Amino acid sequence: MSLKSFGQGYKAQIDLFRKNYMNEFLEDKNSPLKKDDLQFLRFFDADSTYKVTANATILSDASPFVIPVFTGKGTDYLRYAVLKFTLKGKELELTVYKNVALSKMPQYKDYLFLPFTDETNGVTTYGGGRYIDLREGDFNNGTLIIDFNKAYNPYCAFAGGYACPKPPDENHLLLAVEAGEKMFANEKKH
Repeated sequence: MSLKSFGQGYKAQIDLFRKNYMNEFLEDKNSPLKKDDLQFLRFFDADSTYKVTANATILSDASPFVIPVFTGKGTDYLRYAVLKFTLKGKELELTVYKNVALSKMPQYKDYLFLPFTDETNGVTTYGGGRYIDLREGDFNNGTLIIDFNKAYNPYCAFAGGYACPKPPDENHLLLAVEAGEKMFANEKKH
C-alpha cells in the first residue's frame, strides 16, 4: 500500500467518524444542535501524525474523586489509566477516567473518558477543552492508540444548560493539538 493510499484511507476513516458524530446530534433528544446547525461544525483536516500509541499504566485501587462541571456540582470518576506518549516531539502524559455511575450500568460498564485541554483552547477550539471517548477494550498489552482527530466538543460548546465535565488540570497539554473538532462557527449560539 502506498503512503498516498494510506493517507486517503485514514481520511475516509475520520470522515466516517465525523459523519457518525454529526448523526448522533440528530438522534439524541437532548442534543443542543438540530440539522440546520450541523453546517457550523468545524474540524481540522485529518492528520495521521495526531494518531499516537501511548504506553498505558492501568491504575488499581484508585479512589473516586469529583470532576467538576462548568455549571453544577460535578460527577464521581476514577482515574483508570495514565498514558505516556510522544506528540510533535514532546513527551506528554494524560489520564483516562471512568465515570463511577455509568460503570454500574451494563451498557456503559466499559466506557472510558479522556478529557483534555491544550494550547488551542479559546483560540481555534472550544475554550473549555475537548473529549475523546474510549473503551476498556481499546487497551492492548500495555498500550492504547490515542487519535486526537476524534477529539470533540462537549455540549457546553454549543449551548448553555448542560453539565459538562471540566478537564482536570493534570490533562492540560503544553502544545497546540491541531486535530479534531474546532470552535463552533455559529455566531448566534448563546
